[in-house]
Amino acid sequence: MQKKYLTVEEAGEYLNTGVRFVRRLIAERRIAFHKIGVHVRLAVDDLEAFVQAGRVEPVEVRWSGGRAA
Repeated sequence: MQKKYLTVEEAGEYLNTGVRFVRRLIAERRIAFHKIGVHVRLAVDDLEAFVQAGRVEPVEVRWSGGRAA
């Protein structure tokens, strides 16, 4: 069974980033989180939504004479 909510440390591992980055996302309200008393938990679905929101699609570049056209 996969965890539905992660701690800040686990979220950092999940995103392959540091804890400091996750805490900054929370402080800047750039990612949804849940407060349970003094504890902060992040839903895996919210982390996935954050990652997908930052997705950049590749563009097709046509080359003509050594230059992008």
